[in-house]
Amino acid sequence: MMDDIAVLIPCYNEAQTVAKVVTDFRRALPGATVYVYDNNSTDGTAALAAGAGAVVRSEHQQGKGNVLRRMFREVDARVYVLVDGDDTYPAEAAPAMAALVHDGGADMVVGDRLSSTYYQENKRPFHNFGNDLVRFCTNRLFGGRIKDIMTGYRAFSYRFVKTYPVLARGFEIETEMTIHALERGMQVENVVIEYRDRPAGSESKLNTWSDGLKVLRTIARLYKNYHPFGFFGSIAAVLALLAAAFMVPVLAEYFATGLVPRFPTLIVCGFVMVAALLLFIAGVILSSQLAKDKRDFEFRLQTVQRWEQQKE
Repeated sequence: MMDDIAVLIPCYNEAQTVAKVVTDFRRALPGATVYVYDNNSTDGTAALAAGAGAVVRSEHQQGKGNVLRRMFREVDARVYVLVDGDDTYPAEAAPAMAALVHDGGADMVVGDRLSSTYYQENKRPFHNFGNDLVRFCTNRLFGGRIKDIMTGYRAFSYRFVKTYPVLARGFEIETEMTIHALERGMQVENVVIEYRDRPAGSESKLNTWSDGLKVLRTIARLYKNYHPFGFFGSIAAVLALLAAAFMVPVLAEYFATGLVPRFPTLIVCGFVMVAALLLFIAGVILSSQLAKDKRDFEFRLQTVQRWEQQKE
């Protein structure tokens, strides 16, 4: 059975807000099925969500990425709306976001906090800096125009959900989803939303430093995977320049005097130059494999399209 619209709410200890979030989204999207996936909460989150009318399921592996993997695997819908259970995102924006997927052909709709009230509402200045840094790196490296990379409020198509391989385990999942959409040529739209900070007594599960570093590592890893020639070629170029910079004086002295007084320098430079050449070749080979992977992905999209038509 395929839902027309599925609202997906991953939750970990959100007892203070989850009932309101479920109620608000059931009101904003009357025909939608609201799913709350409880991630080992100890404060009664699951019971409160069920009491508010949500379909409650569990994921025992800790981490938002693990929860989304189970959600995307178990739920079939024409349109998916993903939102956090902390009552920081307005349900009133959901119909417009869902319509862009259902009627506008979008594969991912991003709820853009940064263009509205985020900087005024958010009380953690390093989070502001981190959002700007991640947005700059992602758009710069992957050629996107996404306004808010780290937002937890998004809408997806069936095609996106069923072709997206969830690899991240934690909060770096938002960055991974964004880069996947950009690299696979999917239609991405931005919708400006009003952001409100968590209510008093509700604590964020996001650690500014450790989760921030995980996000940056994810960007580097995905750049290596999706742009292997650029990644390995850049390292190869740096190594080649370093080797040449130290080797040129040695060679100049040899041609001038016929002597090589710095054999260790020459040997190390030779090994560094060989390493640069190997990295360059690795980039070329992986780029060829990536081209095949892109062709295979297009065939997977066609398969998923047929699945969607059959379920309808």
